[in-house]
Amino acid sequence: MSWRVVVVSGMCKLESKLGYLVCRGEEVRKVFLQEIDTLIIESTAVSLTAALLCELIKNKVNVVFCDEKHNPQSQLVALYGRHDGSGCIKKQLCWGDGVKNEVWTEIVRLKIQKQYEHLLSLGLAQADMLANYLLEIKQGDCSNREGHAAKVYFNALFGVAFKRGDSTYVNNALDYGYAILLSAFNRAIVGLGYNTQIGLAHKSEFNMFNLSCDLVEPFRVLVDRHVIGNMAKFDSDYKRYLCDLLNQTVVIGGEKHTVLDAVGIYCKSVFTALDSGDASGIVCYEL
Repeated sequence: MSWRVVVVSGMCKLESKLGYLVCRGEEVRKVFLQEIDTLIIESTAVSLTAALLCELIKNKVNVVFCDEKHNPQSQLVALYGRHDGSGCIKKQLCWGDGVKNEVWTEIVRLKIQKQYEHLLSLGLAQADMLANYLLEIKQGDCSNREGHAAKVYFNALFGVAFKRGDSTYVNNALDYGYAILLSAFNRAIVGLGYNTQIGLAHKSEFNMFNLSCDLVEPFRVLVDRHVIGNMAKFDSDYKRYLCDLLNQTVVIGGEKHTVLDAVGIYCKSVFTALDSGDASGIVCYEL
């Protein structure tokens, strides 16, 4: 079972040998490939062999490549994540607007619920506003309670002057954490046989990960909790701290799992809901 999150930085060469990832830098280090869940290539000075890339895909390792600023830039995703992937995509193309709206409504509800719980845990009065938004959600979120809740939520956490998209320490940290989390959703969705481009509410023709952006929403709060809980300098050590979020333990389905495992369990329940037309069976994490 894979569980390691491996971060590679500095000048080195990565290759595969006898089932191991071998890192040749100032010293030689080895990690058993089947233990690796996520591999983050943090530096552009890292070189890899084609043989290693093939082995990483075979072992379903989530590989994230960073740019020259050490921020997530791209991801290695298998073309075929499951033996019956064509059948899964056929089902995906047949999901009707009614069931997609029902599932999206539940995803929005879960997201605002997690935001409410976060504000409540911090003793912030704005939690009451989110509690009211939960009662006002309509089918397909046609009244945009998600957007209203997000504004209240982020202003409560970081101040009324805060804006998502500004070049600030907080936004940089959030974006990094969200990117790592999104990569886990991309891997889970492909592994279950579905296409990340065909979304529910996210439908941009320029977004390769519309479905991932839909499903990730309730889990974003885990990144928010990580950032607000440690407002240290945004450096390489802090990025590793954010990566460790994937190993955090949560409860889902009444059992303890890592966030990585919870992503897969949650995604599977969403697809079951979309296939059956019943969103009541969607399961999400608890802290």
